[in-house]
Amino acid sequence: MNEATKVNEDPARADDLDDQSKAIRRRILEVLAKRRVGGHIGPAFSIIEVLLVLYDECLRLPRDSAGADNRDRFILSKGHGCLALYAVLEHKGLISPQELDRFCSVGASLGGHPERNISRGIEATTGALGHGLPIAVGMALAARITGRHFHVYVLVGDGELNEGANWEAAFHAVKHRLSNLTVLVDRNRQQSNGPTENVLPMPYMPALWREIGFDVRHVPGHDRLALREALLAPFSEPRPTVIICETIKGKGLGEFEGSGEWHYKHVTSLSAIPSLF
Repeated sequence: MNEATKVNEDPARADDLDDQSKAIRRRILEVLAKRRVGGHIGPAFSIIEVLLVLYDECLRLPRDSAGADNRDRFILSKGHGCLALYAVLEHKGLISPQELDRFCSVGASLGGHPERNISRGIEATTGALGHGLPIAVGMALAARITGRHFHVYVLVGDGELNEGANWEAAFHAVKHRLSNLTVLVDRNRQQSNGPTENVLPMPYMPALWREIGFDVRHVPGHDRLALREALLAPFSEPRPTVIICETIKGKGLGEFEGSGEWHYKHVTSLSAIPSLF
């Protein structure tokens, strides 16, 4: 799949969330309501389908320590969306319900940004935006140097791509022909302080990645079938891949879909969010 998959630049809103996707969203809200803390709901809700497809169908994760060195790696560079990652890791049995219930409490293992803990499936400490892709490039290059065979996936936000370190890393990935690297862009077109179009426009994103030298795939980011096709299609040799996922910030939040209103808000009760799902 060398050409970008054609998608509507305004992602379709008609796609229904499946039961598993809804359950993950409810779990996140239950945790936040119990803890009465903020958890970057909008950024988390835009990436849930991407993570479910990755963890259910793409990532090669070892059943025991024997295959740990050759496990696939996933880095959530937009670390503020970590509740989506935690809920999916709970779904996969890598963290316990008790750990997730203690989110952001004193002494808890799961904080407001991911902290590296390989036993729990967290490969890198992230949250300072712009660092996840450089880390992923280093991991992919290390695999080649050491003769190991694993794939590195990294999820970045479209607002995060304002950080120049991403593009330095992207050029290095092309230079070193890292076909074991896949970048996923959460293109929800919103940042913490407004639409990306107002903050720093990037209207030609697919063309930009293609010009750099990436294999570009462009999909509706809440469509699990389209995500599966893009992620499971053979990777191009010898270059890295980017999958631009057209998403909706706060997908599943009814009237709050597509807005930045729930980027920072605290959840005091589930009734505080009307029209849920």
